Order: sequence, then structure tokens, then C-alpha cells
Amino acid sequence: MVEMATQAGAAAKPRAPLSKERVLSAAIALADEGGVDALSMRKIAQMLGVVPMALYKHVANKNELLDGMIDAVVGEIDPPAGDTDWKTAIRRRVLSARRMLLRHPWACEVVESRIKARAMPTPAVMEYLDSMIGIFRAGGFSIDLVHHAMHVMGSRLLGFSQELFEDTSDREPDPDAMAPQEMAARYPHVTELAMAVAHSQESVVGSGCDDQFEFEFALDLTLDGLERLRGTT
Repeated sequence: MVEMATQAGAAAKPRAPLSKERVLSAAIALADEGGVDALSMRKIAQMLGVVPMALYKHVANKNELLDGMIDAVVGEIDPPAGDTDWKTAIRRRVLSARRMLLRHPWACEVVESRIKARAMPTPAVMEYLDSMIGIFRAGGFSIDLVHHAMHVMGSRLLGFSQELFEDTSDREPDPDAMAPQEMAARYPHVTELAMAVAHSQESVVGSGCDDQFEFEFALDLTLDGLERLRGTT
């Protein structure tokens, strides 16, 4: 009788209401276990004990689900360290991003694909990049040098090694893009950088970055660093 009462009580216990956070948590857990290919609305719904259609009240489609997952895991990166120099602050955050990606091995592929598919990164990625630019600026870097540093660092800022900063002009405009005033208020450092390095349509480079220059800048910086280390070993 006691066991039956316990079972009845468990059955009567109200289920936690479905929310976007619960949907994203379940999706991240599935991806952690089996990769992004393991994700489906049906599997997420099964994990949460709901019908698949209930999920669409919180995520409209697969792309919105992936964007939400990216923002959730980027939110795990440690906040900027206070009372330290720029190099230590950048290094700590990049290594924290690296630890996040080791917890979620699927994330680097999704981050790269979604950044390239969107007119701009997701809000959490934008906030992260904005804060990193702010650390460089507070450390005394000119906006021009920050621009080159962002290319050199590339996706290492997010804990892995792929070129993410492909500043091309042939991408379709985003109809949902943030208004310039809102962009400047929300991401002041990103806006400052974007305005400072924007090229004229009439220039030889065009409206994007000079990929050859950035490639050679990163190469020379790497070779100079290796030369410095060679003299100390």
C-alpha cells in the first residue's frame, strides 16, 4: 500500500514547465553524448517527456536551436579577470573557452558553421568578442592593431583553430540585422572596430579585409615569435 501511494504521489507530482532553457539543456546533453547528428526534435522531446510539437513554442527551427545552444555554452566561458594585465586576461579567457569546447566537442563545428551562415554571430558570441576587443583596447592596443590581432587570434579566441573572420561583402543582407544605433550601444567595441576597418567599395581591397595582408601579418608575427624563442632555448 505504501509503495502504491508513493507511485501515485510521483505520478501526481507536477512536471517542471517546459522552457527554452530546458529545451537547450536537453539538446546540449544529446549533442555531448552523440554529436550534433544525434539531435532531433523527437529525441529532445523524448528526453523532456513532451510531444515534439511542444518544442516549437520555444525554438522555431533547427537553426534557432543551434544558435541557442551556442549561446548557452559560450555563456560557460569565465568572465574577464579583473586587476590583471591584458595578456593574462586574454589568455585566461581563451583557455576557459578551450575547456568549454572540451566539455562540448560538437561546439566548434557548430560555432563555425553558424557564424558563417549568419550576418553576425549570436548575441553571446558577440558579447564575448566585444569584451575581448575591450581588453585589447584597455591594454593600450590601437584599433588598427586590434583588427590584426583579431585576425591572428581567429577562432582561438573561442578555443579552437579555424579562420572565422572572413569579412566578405558577397553575403546576403540580414533582414533582422540590428540597427546601427542599437549595435553601437550593445557592442561598442565591435562597432568601433567595424567602423575603423571598413573599406571603401572603390578601394583595391573592396569592402572586406585584405586577406593577403592579414595572412602575411600573422605569418610574420609567428616567425618573429619563433625567432625570439629560438634565441632563448
